[in-house]
Amino acid sequence: MALPHGPERTPVVVTGGSGFIGRAAVRAFRERGYPVTVVDRVPFETSDEGIRVVTGDLRDAATRDAAVTAGTGGIVHLAALTSVLKSVELPRETYAENVAVTHELLELCREHEVPRFVLASTNAVIGDVGTSAITVDLPTRPLTPYGATKAACEMLMSGYSGAYGLTTCALRFTNVYGPGMSHKDSFVPRMMRAALNGEGVRVYGTGEQRRDLVHVDDVVRAIVLAYESGHSGRAIVGAGHSVSVLEMVQTVREVTGAELPVEHVPAPAGEMPAVIVDVSASAETIGYRPEISLADGLATAWKYFSELETALR
Repeated sequence: MALPHGPERTPVVVTGGSGFIGRAAVRAFRERGYPVTVVDRVPFETSDEGIRVVTGDLRDAATRDAAVTAGTGGIVHLAALTSVLKSVELPRETYAENVAVTHELLELCREHEVPRFVLASTNAVIGDVGTSAITVDLPTRPLTPYGATKAACEMLMSGYSGAYGLTTCALRFTNVYGPGMSHKDSFVPRMMRAALNGEGVRVYGTGEQRRDLVHVDDVVRAIVLAYESGHSGRAIVGAGHSVSVLEMVQTVREVTGAELPVEHVPAPAGEMPAVIVDVSASAETIGYRPEISLADGLATAWKYFSELETALR
């Protein structure tokens, strides 16, 4: 995965480093020899002397100033308010958490001459394109405050890249899953808990709606590749292969051996018929190609959830 002319091993600031993707990203950067500064509201416990921890809220200037200092090599910005439903309920807070914080971090990059900035973005910036494939060059038409804030962050990054020469890359993730997501309430963790407890799962509508699930290990590879590639712009990070919700359920049955009965419930307003992404351009721009199949990835998630359950007994 190493690129021949990657950045020097100067400190990487990982915001949201205590989170699901954040912890995996911190581990990946440390394995590649980068000193890492973790900044998060949730304390990051570590005995690794190569990790500096800043515990605090990124909306506070003191937290940002403690995290991003002269000599920082780059920022991987994963911290955000990521719930679509919560963004609809709390649009002002979503703007403050997502857009205002991103702008302040870009300002610190400008002031301290931090050369690179990688953002966790989303394909929700595109909106609903039905069953068409989402490509990286489609116009942004977000349908929620969450999608709108991420689109605004992408525009800010483009402006700072053009005006100040920052290398800025927005990674548009699909549905990320894998070990480390026990605290999440998305569909994969719900299926895993149901399989452990001998229960069923609720499926919206017919269950024929299609989604792209990308394993956290693929996502973290993409983050490191983007950081080291020097690419400014956008890149889609997904599996590049969409499956129906019912196919997801069947794959979990095969991986876990659980019956996992399905109860169909009415779909909420705004439930998209499909999320289908084209990741081919990401191979050209940042060198990203997904490697982990859904069955193999769900097996790693099952092992993680099973071991957690055993440890709690």
